[in-house]
Amino acid sequence: MSETVDLTRRLLEICKRHGTLVATAESCTGGMIVSLMTDLPGSSSMVDRGFVTYSNEAKMEMLGVRKETLDEHGAVSEQTALEMASGALERSNAGLAISVTGIAGPDGGSAEKPVGLVWFGLAMHGRRPVAERRIFENLGRDYVRRQTVHHAVTMALAALEEGRTA
Repeated sequence: MSETVDLTRRLLEICKRHGTLVATAESCTGGMIVSLMTDLPGSSSMVDRGFVTYSNEAKMEMLGVRKETLDEHGAVSEQTALEMASGALERSNAGLAISVTGIAGPDGGSAEKPVGLVWFGLAMHGRRPVAERRIFENLGRDYVRRQTVHHAVTMALAALEEGRTA
């Protein structure tokens, strides 16, 4: 986890340098990403807010995810991840929003959506939101969640460092 902490520190340093606030929209991680960010001293000037939207109702009410999206594609989908990130950006003062929705296990998976499947969304002002799909090895709930946090921070950092959204 220390590598993830170092990446998070770099992310927040870049945010501070550019005056960019971050928001998170988290489902399977239950707030772990924003918690990691706020564990670091000085994070209050870079972190705007974190939305923990574990239920479909929370995704709809807090982030504006459309019921049709959830009905047609499910909570763990590219479409939902994109709407979560866009909703977090729109409902915050952030310039960058990262979302995660997935199946951490130990159960709840299927052949189509196995345990370890996570969709990531990233939204930034003036750019088209992007999504990424990852399937982490099913080595337990904690492992999947920690890998999800690591990838979310890496994705956000890459977007800011390289001036792109993926």
